[in-house]
Amino acid sequence: MSILLQSHIAEFPCRRGKVRDVYDLGDRLVIVATDRISAFDVVLPTGIPDKGRILTALARFWFDFLNVPNHLLSMDVAAMGPPFAAQQEVLRGRTMLVRKTSVVPIECVVRGYLAGSGWKEYQATGTVCGIALPPGLRQAEPLPEPIFTPATKAETGHDENISFERMAALVGAELANHLRESSLAVYRRASEHARHQGIILADTKMEWGVLPGGEVILIDEVLTPDSSRFWPVDGYQVGMSPPSFDKQFVRDWLEANWDKVSSPPELPAEVVARTRAKYLEALERLSGQGLGTD
Repeated sequence: MSILLQSHIAEFPCRRGKVRDVYDLGDRLVIVATDRISAFDVVLPTGIPDKGRILTALARFWFDFLNVPNHLLSMDVAAMGPPFAAQQEVLRGRTMLVRKTSVVPIECVVRGYLAGSGWKEYQATGTVCGIALPPGLRQAEPLPEPIFTPATKAETGHDENISFERMAALVGAELANHLRESSLAVYRRASEHARHQGIILADTKMEWGVLPGGEVILIDEVLTPDSSRFWPVDGYQVGMSPPSFDKQFVRDWLEANWDKVSSPPELPAEVVARTRAKYLEALERLSGQGLGTD
């Protein structure tokens, strides 16, 4: 299986994130999801075969399912112009033509369960991102209701959790309220669907943008293993960290084999294969489709 670590379209300016290469076409963007994988805020030298195609297929499924205004225009590489069409075999299935927006500089995070950094904070203070929760909750326990915990977007390093009041001061109260309600609605709808497919959506983060006319739309990716914590219902148990459909195999291996100071090592074939299998299982269970069903 081939791996795409970086795309090359010389005709357009490109901004490279941890996973995506974003080409600026002026009034629109082309987003290429590569097979890069990051952990501990570092892009690793080893890619995961088909990861970009899996993420793109799952994001497309959610854009269709949610029926929320979003940035996706087309996945037809031939319609993106000759420079992209010339690399159709490489770009097919991992490339989106999208509307260009003014990106709201906030990660809109929704948490439905007590996990990750939220669990650590709750143990210390009884709060998650400053929101007081009932005493006595256990790890991985459902919250009384989903909570909205915004964060500032970081180009490098960790995003920083902020209060809703701080978010309102940054983007305005009207937009902040709209994003909170819209993000919670997306989480609830997606969580219900995932549960029917045997998957718990513990938490997720999403991004929104504003079109020139003022319409707020969902952008970037949505509800993938890179941006969400998915747990299998049949492996879930309150009081412990459940197995997840993400890069946990990668994190676990790096914890045991990397000092996080030197350059990250290549991943062994077994870790790569198990990670790909988890991502693919998430796609198949959530969307009912595998790869190659364009």
